[in-house]
Amino acid sequence: MSGNLNLVIFIIISAAVLITSILLTYFITKHADEKWIFKFQDSVLKKQRDEVENVYNTMRGWRHDYHNHMQTLKAYLSMNQLKEMSEYLDHLEEDLDSIDIAIKTGNTSVNAILSSKLSIAQRNNINVNCKATVPSRLKISDVHLCTIIGNLLDNAIESCQKVEADKRFIRVYIGIFKSQLYISVTNSTDQTRRKKLIELITSKKGEHGFGLRRINKIAEQYDGFVNRKNEPGVFATEVMLPL
Repeated sequence: MSGNLNLVIFIIISAAVLITSILLTYFITKHADEKWIFKFQDSVLKKQRDEVENVYNTMRGWRHDYHNHMQTLKAYLSMNQLKEMSEYLDHLEEDLDSIDIAIKTGNTSVNAILSSKLSIAQRNNINVNCKATVPSRLKISDVHLCTIIGNLLDNAIESCQKVEADKRFIRVYIGIFKSQLYISVTNSTDQTRRKKLIELITSKKGEHGFGLRRINKIAEQYDGFVNRKNEPGVFATEVMLPL
């Protein structure tokens, strides 16, 4: 009888230890997850603040330059130097074309995220080429679409920053392909060898890795498809989303 009682007590104590261990693991994991989420949210807010500051500084520069240009044009006009004034206007038009980063895709939210991210890319001496057209009717929400595009470009910019300035590039294409919304982002990378897909996901830690998994999750939610291609010096991601 005593042996049976000891066995019951042992089982009860073991169960209590196991439950306590599970609860402690749960709370520790939850706390770690909460810390990661707060850290990630802070980093997102910092990026948004930097992007807004970049737009603000650009607008301040435009305003400052506008006054200088007006004064120069008025001086040419007052001296009746119309030829010089015309040439100055031609140069001014070329300069404006070179800094015009506004993207017109047909979707206001996509315009905003592309313009913001690509302006940051250009500020980091990254050669940018972008062609994007977004249909008016989409199955995916604007929030999720911009999350995909934003994460793709954040990762591309981060990758380019590790490459020599004269080799940095990002190519973006968004359009309709086989009755689906097709998103392609290709960028330079410092990787010197081809990696398998599982290596790409597991080797990316922090925000970069979180961004890759977020893209996958959203694409899966909409029955979409994600394809990543990695060659020495070049990284490409394709996302297909049903319309």
